[in-house]
Amino acid sequence: MTEKENEIQNENQQENVEESIYISKEQTHTVEKAPKKRWYVVHTYSGYENKVKVNLEKRVEYMNMGEKIFRIEVPQKTITQVRSGKKTKKEEKIFPGYVLVEMIMDDDSWYVVRHTAGVTKFVGTSKKPIPAKDSEIKKIIHHGQQTTTKIELDVKVGDKVRIISGPFAEFIGDITEVYPDKSKLRAMVSIFGRETPVELEYKQIQKV
Repeated sequence: MTEKENEIQNENQQENVEESIYISKEQTHTVEKAPKKRWYVVHTYSGYENKVKVNLEKRVEYMNMGEKIFRIEVPQKTITQVRSGKKTKKEEKIFPGYVLVEMIMDDDSWYVVRHTAGVTKFVGTSKKPIPAKDSEIKKIIHHGQQTTTKIELDVKVGDKVRIISGPFAEFIGDITEVYPDKSKLRAMVSIFGRETPVELEYKQIQKV
């Protein structure tokens, strides 16, 4: 074999090696990862959160989408209401107008969720829903499972209340300010003939 023939053979071998490497890279690049289930946030009409949950669960069963749509959650917390000295408990939505859906996102699952009665849109861009962070979802669900409660009291400025605990127990006060988000209020209490402003927690008072 001449030197020229050897050179041509070496070039052909090199081309074959480069081509096989290129094909290998292309094959690796085109391998698609299996779709992963993620949490998505769905916006609903106000007051329709629980209805959306029920409707979507029925659609998932009816349309055999259980392998793509897994959990539907309406995050809620327990509220303790105190009215006329009586306590009652109720569930309050943590994020009114939103429902959480754990799903594998594709055209079919998107269609099932998006066209459920009461759903207005996915949270994200107009063309592509954006999955929520798992850490945020865990916090939301954990918060909804906690037993801590907020106390509500049907009082307003001008009402008279009796203080039932603390240093001013048994005094009567006139409410001047109410802070529902903190479950506190401010009242004027007559102490030794002098009107004194006192800040109280809801649990410290009873409506007269």
